[in-house]
Amino acid sequence: MPPKTPSIPGFRPLSDQIFVREQDVPATPTSSNHPDVVLIYGWGDGHPKHVAKYADGFQALYPTSRQLIILSPMSKALFSNLADRTLHMAPVINELFPSGPSPSDARTILVHTMSNTGAINYAATINHYQGVYAAPFPHHLVVMDSTPGSVILNLENLKRWSRAMAMGIAKFLPWPFVVTQVLFATFIWANSVVERVLGRESAGGWSRKAVLDPQFEALGARKLYLYSREDDLINYEDIEAHTAEARMLGWEADFEVFEGSGHVQHMRVHGEQYWKAITTSWEKAITASWNKPITV
Repeated sequence: MPPKTPSIPGFRPLSDQIFVREQDVPATPTSSNHPDVVLIYGWGDGHPKHVAKYADGFQALYPTSRQLIILSPMSKALFSNLADRTLHMAPVINELFPSGPSPSDARTILVHTMSNTGAINYAATINHYQGVYAAPFPHHLVVMDSTPGSVILNLENLKRWSRAMAMGIAKFLPWPFVVTQVLFATFIWANSVVERVLGRESAGGWSRKAVLDPQFEALGARKLYLYSREDDLINYEDIEAHTAEARMLGWEADFEVFEGSGHVQHMRVHGEQYWKAITTSWEKAITASWNKPITV
């Protein structure tokens, strides 16, 4: 029997990973500066009800925005090839562009990614769009919460990655956490060997480059990096390096540093600062002189 598709109250499933919530019709007119669409890419193995809290936060800010939640099972994101990952994200593009893109389409799109796994699925989405329409994905802002981290497999990163993978499942297993972490570390190492033998780039490696490639990511789209120096799964220096690289390559990029919050915990610990950073970057994105309506 196939696994049951998760449910998220108020959302309609498009697949076992992708869910859509339609726009609310406001009783009074709202700001035209609100995004028409918000895409929310959850972190690795993030529970639907926890990811939905971000959707609720965006709905409070932008009540008329259509929302898509994309869940991020680690097994699908990290251990599928690019073609499979891209296929998993096809419903996002099919839902947003059922008849294909149009030069007259002036919708505004805000993308919110969380952790490396969420960013991997976002990269697969823009890969699908580029493959179908031979153009970069049309959006105005991409928020990168606690991502991207290093893609180099060294001892420190092996500890971080195996810990991240073990966190979601260890509580259901009868042995100590460290046993689960060692098992995942062994699996990660073995998978990296297989990828080298096959000459296949890792999911994280490909995705990190894709969001800095104008073939996939339009130079007119702004970037916002949200991170803390206390994150024990992603080294903040890797995020700062990615921010600097984005700016060097021509993107407008903002960053917000949080004090004392862990991996993908900034919204929970520093809610006011978190949402203010997003709304500020969004206003910059849609009012900047270089930003144009979505075109193909």
